[in-house]
Amino acid sequence: MGRPKQFDPDAAVERAMDVFWRKGYAATTPQDLVDALGIGKGSLYNTFGSKHALFERALRRYRDSQAAALVEMLEGSGPVKERVREALLLLVEMDLADPDRRGCMAVNTAAELAGTDEVAADLVRRMLDRTEEAFSALLEKGQRAGEISSTRDARAIGSQLLATVVGLRLMARVAEGPERLGRVIDATVDSL
Repeated sequence: MGRPKQFDPDAAVERAMDVFWRKGYAATTPQDLVDALGIGKGSLYNTFGSKHALFERALRRYRDSQAAALVEMLEGSGPVKERVREALLLLVEMDLADPDRRGCMAVNTAAELAGTDEVAADLVRRMLDRTEEAFSALLEKGQRAGEISSTRDARAIGSQLLATVVGLRLMARVAEGPERLGRVIDATVDSL
């Protein structure tokens, strides 16, 4: 009979998510994970199988917490343009407040692994699809309410808003302040 686990695997995935988010997949070593999780290498591999399997779980955890928060905001109530503005402002504020300027783990993963890791690319693709669908659904609601012109393609605008989110998340990693990002948000909302 093996020894019982002396750590909480869910808490370990949360800590691993932070390491991968900060350093990226390739730059994160098994030793980085062992140090952050406070477990031995044997426990790491026995519990999670591999560095990549732990990364997949961390990316899913990111999706379930961070990405889901944006979708929830978009599905809330209030004027459509204000919800879009508030969602974009929230992302910028979170990114600028982060001392590590990690940006978005999904965007970072796409930039690092999209051409070489189909599992990671698929996870990111599904997160982006979910965000785009939430934007499109919100815009369709705005069209039905007369807030957004019904002559415009809500799916195309949803795609544009997704591209804006990706760009803002990247720009925030190096921004000296919120001014440029605020201009992007203002122009985006004004274009709706």
